[in-house]
Parts: sequence; structure tokens; C-alpha cells
Amino acid sequence: MVISAAGTITIYEKDDHGMVSIGIDVSKGKSTVCILNPYGEIVCSPFEVMHMEKELESLAKLLQRLSGEIRIVMEVTGIYHLPVLTFFQEKGYFIAVVNPYAMKKYAKDNSVRGAKTDKLDSITIANYGIDKWFKLQKYESDEEIYAKLKLVGRRYRYYMELHVKALQELTHVLDYTMSRIKKLLKSWNEANNKDKKIP
Repeated sequence: MVISAAGTITIYEKDDHGMVSIGIDVSKGKSTVCILNPYGEIVCSPFEVMHMEKELESLAKLLQRLSGEIRIVMEVTGIYHLPVLTFFQEKGYFIAVVNPYAMKKYAKDNSVRGAKTDKLDSITIANYGIDKWFKLQKYESDEEIYAKLKLVGRRYRYYMELHVKALQELTHVLDYTMSRIKKLLKSWNEANNKDKKIP
């Protein structure tokens, strides 16, 4: 199955593409996701997903529509990867959490150069998943740590939703009461007339 940026879907037989690598470049509050088949075929162009239950659930539904064995690959990012990790662990997906040094070395060895963007990083991570498919190690944690991670992940996603809703409400109130004040706010983007902190 190939899903274009426009949302059109092309279905392949399961035997044609057995491996599907999901490269996730994790940032604070959001991730950039790229989906690849073998030989670097982009199944889904890189796109952003906020670390909120609703958006992660939409990504999970997209993954369910893919044919073949799915492996999710992401880098260790301090604590930022934990909400995504715990969400997909609960869903039973194979997840490989890769050391950033190993990913940097892989990018260098494969001549991935130029501007460093989240989209390019997600493609590199997905390629790493395909190239290292049989060497990827499934992330495992002991039960006590996993239970704590699960709780932290759920709390984080909940507070992210509250944060976004509060910013949206603030923007609405400012539009209604003091519409010109937004231009004084550093987070206001004149180009698209939106607050940068609101997705």
C-alpha cells in the first residue's frame, strides 16, 4: 500500500513488500513520521504528529492499514520519546529505540548530508530500520519500569492536550477582546496568522 501526501492509497500484495519501517524523529511535544518499504520506497511522505492521544491514535489507525511486518524505529531523546514509545508498546508494535550516536554514524556512513530537518531525519531513521532490519532489537523494559513509563506517557499526552486547548482558548479571547495585542506577542506568526505554540 502506498499513501501519497494527497491521501490516495495504492494497495500492494502482502508478498511484494514484507518490511515496513516507520521512522519517527521525536521532538518536544511532536514527532515527524516517515513510512518506508524496502529499497527506499516512501510509502508516506514525512508528516507531523502531536504527542496527543487523538493524533497518536490516528497514526495507529494508519499503521493498521499497511500490509507487511511493521517496525517502528526512533532515537533516544531524553524523555521526549517516552509518550510515543509507551503508546505504541501498549498497542503491541515492535519498537527499536536507537542510540543517537549509532544513528549519526549511520547517516555519516551513508552520505546523508545537507540541511538537518525533522523530515530528513525521519527518512534517515526509516532507512536505518530497513537497512538494519534483522539486527534491530525490540525495546524491552521490566514490568515495574514499564508500568511507570505507561503512566508518565498517558499523563504527558493528557497535559499536552490541556496545553493546546488553553492556548487555543487564549487566542480566541485575545481575538475577541484585544485583537491587535497578538502582533506584540513573540510567538505570533504574521505569515499564517497563527500562534506558533498552537498546532
